[in-house]
Formats: sequence, C-alpha cells, structure tokens
Amino acid sequence: MTTTHTNTVTRPRLAVIVGSVRTDRFGPVPAAWFAEQAREHAAMDVELVDLADYDLPTSLDENDDVTALGARLAEADAFVVVTPEYNHSFPAGLKTAIDHYRREWQAKPVAFVSYGGMAGGLRAVEQLRQVFAELHSVTVRNTISFHNFWDHFGDDGRPRDGAAAATAAKQMLDQLTWWAVTLKEGRDKHPYEA
Repeated sequence: MTTTHTNTVTRPRLAVIVGSVRTDRFGPVPAAWFAEQAREHAAMDVELVDLADYDLPTSLDENDDVTALGARLAEADAFVVVTPEYNHSFPAGLKTAIDHYRREWQAKPVAFVSYGGMAGGLRAVEQLRQVFAELHSVTVRNTISFHNFWDHFGDDGRPRDGAAAATAAKQMLDQLTWWAVTLKEGRDKHPYEA
C-alpha cells in the first residue's frame, strides 16, 4: 500500500499598512502602488490595511476596532509599513496601532515605504526600527523612500521613475519574502515566546 503525502505550502500573508490617519494624507497613494507591486511579485498574498478605518483609543483600551485590527495583524506573516515623517518622526496614530498589540508582531518581518520632504521619511523609519525590535520583529534592510514625494508621483498615483521604483520594490520584496517564509516555518515548528 502506497501512501501519498500532499505537501501544501501556504503562501505567506503580507499586510501593507497605511500608517497615517490624517484627513489630508498622502499615504494611500504609495500604499496602493506598493500593494500592486507586491501582488505582481506574486510571492505572498497581499492585503491593504488602512489604520484610518479603525478607531483605536490612545488609552489602549479594547473595543471592536482593536479586536478587528488585531485579527488582521495576527493573520499576517509579514508587514510593510507605509509611513510619512511628521516632525522628524512617525505618526502618533501609527504608534497607537503598534502599541495595542504585541504577539501579533512577534517573530515576523517588517519592511518600510516612507515619504516626506528632503529626508524622505527615513528618520521615521529609523525610529520605527527601534520600536519593532522591542516587539521582537525583524526589520529588513532595504527601504523604499520618496524624498520630496510631491515631485515623485503622477496624477495616476504611480511613481514618475516607475522602473527604478519597481526595481527597489522587487529587491525589498525578495528580502521580505525570504524572512516571511523563514520566520513562518520557525513559528510553525517552534512557537515563539518572548
């Protein structure tokens, strides 16, 4: 009698998080562009998560939105945080969203797409790396940043230097996929306890 084993490999899930909740924000534009790049990369299932869709209390109390966002984050195997730089840092709404959760972030990779003025959001990214390290997340080296972002996107919501931006996205997604697969296998074999 022959036994056949079916090896079903579940593709990692990527959550692309829009980190700004301001009314006049630009974040949905690069987030939508990056999510499209990730879908074309085809290594992960991609979900766009807009923090503006959730009413997260700064008191860190629980409510229905906290529960709903927590479930979406828990299902993800990797994250891309799309963040602006406000006053040399990242938005308060993003910090609130990060602080509401712990296990949802643990032993998962995080990459960044940033935008801003001359610094392109990189100061926000460097601070976020420290925050995610405390949560036992792994941040990938490559980052996509749009300096003076208002000059880089056309009316169609795509970067004007499309080829260069797509190349940067592919390189970052290659790194993120490796980490997502590796850490998912690790969590499946040995649940992570911090």
